[in-house]
Amino acid sequence: MIVKKMTYLTIVLCLIAGCASNPDKIDAAYVSPLKYRNYDCDQIAVEMHYVGQRTTELYTRLKSERKKDNAQMGVGLVLFWPALIFLEGGDGPEAAEYAQLKGNYEALQDNAIQRKCGIYSKSPQQIMEEAHQDETREDEAGSE
Repeated sequence: MIVKKMTYLTIVLCLIAGCASNPDKIDAAYVSPLKYRNYDCDQIAVEMHYVGQRTTELYTRLKSERKKDNAQMGVGLVLFWPALIFLEGGDGPEAAEYAQLKGNYEALQDNAIQRKCGIYSKSPQQIMEEAHQDETREDEAGSE
């Protein structure tokens, strides 16, 4: 009986570890500011805008993937736990790109500050916080 419970617990823990990470918990990868040392202020601004937009797209996809994994995990645990073996999950290339983009933004921001460009661009973190607030408002409006 104890061996059976331990086996189930081990399987569940392994499967949970295979789920996609919450994008809010993915740290920025280190990117050297030297990568952008030859950029002028206009180029930095354009690149910051691109990085912000791409980061937002990836955040949305990763968040969606995380929600799907959580739903599949819940259904699998309740209805048919052997189906969890086929749970896709895990962090793929999008999570790695997401971390890289966050690092690129930090490197661009460092260069903009050093050059005294005076560029105002929302950081990926600010963009995601706003997206989260919008989701919360939509959820509240939908439940009324």
